[in-house]
Amino acid sequence: MRRGGFASRSAAVVALEALSGPTSAAAAGLRTEEWLERWLASQVSLRASTSRGYAAHVRGYLVPYLGGIALAELSPADVQGMFTAIIRGDAALGRPVSAATLRRIHATLRATLNAAVRAGLITSNPGRWPELPAAARPRPQVWTPALTQRWEQEGWRPVVGVWTAEQTAQFLQLVRGHRLYALFHLVALRGLRRGEAAGLRWSDLDLDDGTLTVTGQPQQLGGRLVPGPPKSDAGRRVVALDRTTIAALRAHQARQQAERAAAGTGWAETGYVFTTRMGKPVGPDRLTRLFRRLVTESGLPPVTLHGLRHGAATLALAAGTDLKIVQDQLGHSTITLTADTYASVLPETARAAADNTAALLFPARPRRAAKRRPGPRRADSRPVPARVRPCRCQRAGRAA
Repeated sequence: MRRGGFASRSAAVVALEALSGPTSAAAAGLRTEEWLERWLASQVSLRASTSRGYAAHVRGYLVPYLGGIALAELSPADVQGMFTAIIRGDAALGRPVSAATLRRIHATLRATLNAAVRAGLITSNPGRWPELPAAARPRPQVWTPALTQRWEQEGWRPVVGVWTAEQTAQFLQLVRGHRLYALFHLVALRGLRRGEAAGLRWSDLDLDDGTLTVTGQPQQLGGRLVPGPPKSDAGRRVVALDRTTIAALRAHQARQQAERAAAGTGWAETGYVFTTRMGKPVGPDRLTRLFRRLVTESGLPPVTLHGLRHGAATLALAAGTDLKIVQDQLGHSTITLTADTYASVLPETARAAADNTAALLFPARPRRAAKRRPGPRRADSRPVPARVRPCRCQRAGRAA
C-alpha cells in the first residue's frame, strides 16, 4: 500500500502510523472470536446450506484456534499456524482433513477478514495466502471390467464411480417397478442434481413441449425442508426431455394421482413431482439413502446419486453431444468446469478417438495379392521343361 504527496516527513509518518494500525476505535480490544460471531449473525442472504457450512467452519476451527487473538493483531503466521495444527491434529486422530475441506475453511476465513477490512477494523487481510495442500478435482472414473473385478476381489472403489451405458440400463431395468423410478430415470438421462430433482414441481414441467425448468432446490435445515434457489445462476435452466423420460414422467403422474385418491383427505397438496405416499416432498438426504440401498440390492459396482448425474454427462458426450450443450444441460457456470470434470469419457469412446487419430497418420490401405518371388524349388515339384528352339537338322528333317 502506497501513499504520497505529503508536505513533510512528519506528515508521512503520521499517515504511516494510521495505515499500520486499526483505522477505527471500534477495533480496540476486539477479539477475533467476537468479530467472527458478529460476521456470522450478519449473513442473512445466504443459502441455508452455505450458512450452515460457514457456522461449522467458524465454530469448529476458526474460533478454537484464532478466537482469543485480538483482531487487529492477527497475523499471517497465526493463520498458517492454525492450518498446520488442523492438518497434524486431525491426522493424529485418524481422521485427516481433506485438501478440499481445508480450502473451504480458508474461503470462510478469507470472507470474514475481507469484511473486517471493509468495516475499517483492519487494513489488510492476513489470511490471504496460507500454504495449503493442493486440492485436485476428483474426476469421474468409469467402471470398466478390470475395475469391476478389482472391486469384487479387493473392495476397491474410485472416488467418483460412473456406470457404463450397459450398467446404467441394467439398473434402470431392475428398479423399473419402484414408485420413484422416474426420478432415477431423470437423473440418469438428463443429469439433474439430487436437490433439483427433489425440488421439481409439476408447474416446472411441460410434457407436451418436452421441457423441464429448474427453478430451485430444497435445503434441509434443522430437520425440515425449506425452499431454496438453485446452486448458481447457471443452475436456472431449461432442460430438453427425450421421449423415454417424458413417458416415465407421465407414468409417474398417473401413479401419483392414484396415491392421491387412496390418501383422501390425508394427502398434502404440495405440487412436488416426487413425494411420499402422502404427498409430502422427499428430502435430498432421503433420496441418497434410498439410492444407496437400491444399488446395493442390484449387485452393481457402487455409485452415488451424484455419480448417476456424472454418468448422464458422460453418456451425452459419448453420444457426440456438443460440450456447450452438455454444460447447459448440467447447469455448470463455465464450460471449463465441464471440460475438466469429464476429460475422461467412456472407454469405447476413448478407444474410437485413439483409432481415429492414428488413422490420420496411418490410413488403412487396400490389401493387394502378393506377388510370387523366385526361391528354391520344392522337393516334390516337377521341373517344367523349357521351350527349346529346334536345331537346324531337326528343321531340315521336318521340311523333308
